[in-house]
Amino acid sequence: MADIAFLSKGISFRFSGVNKASNWLLQVARSEKRKIVSLTYIFCSDSYLGKLHETYLKHSSLTDILTFDYSEGGAIEAEIYISIPRVRENAKTFSQPFPKELRRVMVHGLLHILGYKDKSSTERVAMRAKEEACLSLWS
Repeated sequence: MADIAFLSKGISFRFSGVNKASNWLLQVARSEKRKIVSLTYIFCSDSYLGKLHETYLKHSSLTDILTFDYSEGGAIEAEIYISIPRVRENAKTFSQPFPKELRRVMVHGLLHILGYKDKSSTERVAMRAKEEACLSLWS
């Protein structure tokens, strides 16, 4: 049975729609022939994520997401840290409702675990298309 959790660290934020989001994430993983064993989303502040970003990737820039993939043998086990202030700012920048932008970032992290990359422009285009396809599964 999949263990999908939604936590907050260093910020006052309560994620709503846990059951719907969990079912959606399971559907995304199944569409890639993968199984979620343990997936934890940690919603946090810029400073909290910034410290992780500096410690583990040696980057001092702001980011909206950091993914730690502990998966083995096709079974997904991971932690995904998401900066709520970054997502709020990105939602404004891209003229998107905050909940939709949050889902986009959430699925972006899962897609990285599923093997999708976004380093090159070609990979970014493919990642964006896959994000949109996954967002369309939300209903």
